[in-house]
Amino acid sequence: MAGNEREMRLRIRSVKNISQVTRALESVSAARVRKAQQAVVASRAYAGRAFEVLQYLSKQPGKVSALHPLLAARDEVKKIQIILLTSDRGLAGAYNTNVVRTALQFARQQSQPVEWLTLGRKGRDLLYRVGAKIAADFETFRGSPAFTDVTPLARQALDDFISGRVDEVYVAYTDYINAVKQVPQVKRILPLSLELTEQVNAENVSEKAGLAREYVFEPSASALLDTILPRFTQVTLYQCVLESLASEHSARMVAMRNATENAKDLIVGLRLAYNKSRQLNITSDLLDIVGGVEALAKSTQQNG
Repeated sequence: MAGNEREMRLRIRSVKNISQVTRALESVSAARVRKAQQAVVASRAYAGRAFEVLQYLSKQPGKVSALHPLLAARDEVKKIQIILLTSDRGLAGAYNTNVVRTALQFARQQSQPVEWLTLGRKGRDLLYRVGAKIAADFETFRGSPAFTDVTPLARQALDDFISGRVDEVYVAYTDYINAVKQVPQVKRILPLSLELTEQVNAENVSEKAGLAREYVFEPSASALLDTILPRFTQVTLYQCVLESLASEHSARMVAMRNATENAKDLIVGLRLAYNKSRQLNITSDLLDIVGGVEALAKSTQQNG
C-alpha cells in the first residue's frame, strides 16, 4: 500500500508540472492571438481596397479577362494546385487535422490531378502519409509574418499558373471567426475572379465599385494590371496566412486552457484517491494495533 501511495504522490506532482506548462502556453498563445487579430483586421481593410480597384477595372468597356492571363479561366482544367496552410507545432487541438481533412476531401472531389504546395510541417507530414504529390514545401514564419514573407510562395503559384503547368490554384486555410470558432476553407485564388462573393473577406468594398465609369489609364490598363494582379494575389495569400495564424493561436489557447482545467480535475481525483488510500492504511494499522493489544491482554490473563 505504501508503494501505491508513493506512486500517487509522484503522479500528482507530474500532473501539477504539466498544468504549469499548459497554463504558460495558454498565456503565450493569448498574447499572440491579440497581435494576430490586429493583423487580420488590418489586412482585411487593405484587401477590400485592392479588390475595389479590380472592381473599377471590371466595369470598363471591353473584356477585362483578355487583358491579363491571371484573369483568364482555362477552357479545360487539366491540373489543380492546392496551397495547404498549417502549423509547425502541435498542441492546438484539431486545428491542423481539420484543415488537412477539408483539403483532402476537396482534392478527392476533383477529377483532375492535384499537386500540393505546403506551408507548415504538420500538413506536409500528413500529406506524405497519404501519398499526396507535394510539388514544393515552404518554411513557416517565426513570429508575425511580413507581407514580403509570402512572396516566394505566391511567386511559385503565379509562375506555375502563368506557365500553364497548372490551370487552377486553391488555398486551404483556416478562417478566423473568433477566439473559439475557426472554420477550415478551400478558396480559389487563380485565376482571379472579380465576383465579390468569391473573394476573401472583401466585405469592406465600397459601393462605388459598381458604377460603370470609364477611366483613362496611364500608361495603360494592361500595364496597370501587370502590377496590380500579382500583388492582389499576394495580398489574398497573405491574408489567408494571417487568418490561419490567428486561428492557430486561438486553437492552441483554447486547447491549453482545456488541458489546464482537465489537469485540475485530475489532481482533485488523485488527491481524493490518495486520501482514501492513506485513510485505509491508517485504519488497517490501527486495527492491527488494537488486535495486538487484545491478543496481549488475553495472553496475560491466560498466563496469570
